[in-house]
Amino acid sequence: MKRVFFRLLLASGVLLGSSLVSVTYAAEAVGVPKPDAAKGEQLYTKGDSARGILACMSCHGAAGNSTIPSNPNLAAQPHEYLVKQLGDFRAKDAKSAPSRRGANGANTVMTNFAAALTPADMQNIAYYLAQQPLDPKTAATASKKDTVQLGQSIWRGGLPDRNVAACAACHSANGAGMPGEFPRLSGQHPAYIEEQLKLFRSGDRANNPIMQDIADRMSDTDIAAVADYAAGLR
Repeated sequence: MKRVFFRLLLASGVLLGSSLVSVTYAAEAVGVPKPDAAKGEQLYTKGDSARGILACMSCHGAAGNSTIPSNPNLAAQPHEYLVKQLGDFRAKDAKSAPSRRGANGANTVMTNFAAALTPADMQNIAYYLAQQPLDPKTAATASKKDTVQLGQSIWRGGLPDRNVAACAACHSANGAGMPGEFPRLSGQHPAYIEEQLKLFRSGDRANNPIMQDIADRMSDTDIAAVADYAAGLR
């Protein structure tokens, strides 16, 4: 039954992404303020010391182009996706844990950062970042020639013998992602992609059942190969 549900989710991925975008604009029509990129840029680049908000740029680089492998590139990521991730770093209440956690279930540094942000702050920062181009000078690239074939095979065709779907089905052939649901992986740091897949597999990152199901059927070798391959896509 779980596999049938997974396949239905995967097959409807494009529709799901489109639906989330539609919901966003529908919300604006009934009085929810449109995100403000200028305010987002202000918070991203300078933070807000009065509220204990640090500048995102210090870790994620100018305009979301990170030069630190452990910190993801955020430039050109879908606005809706970024908003969801920021929210997932926060616990819903004092009795629950965030759905996005680090190794061994520990909270990440993002838990404290996200806790200081209002829903409007999240919308504004995400809207700003979604408009920033990926810098080709700092974007990550593939570097492991010996695993290119395996990475390409998984990206394009998945692992049929283990019911692992092709990454391209949701993240697009060139790794650009799909607005509203699936992130851009092209140019992302391989180390970061690899870490997140392992967190999905361990259950420490529990904010996407589809990815948990996929990562659970992948070996360390599979994960490293496809992470490196994805980084080199453009």
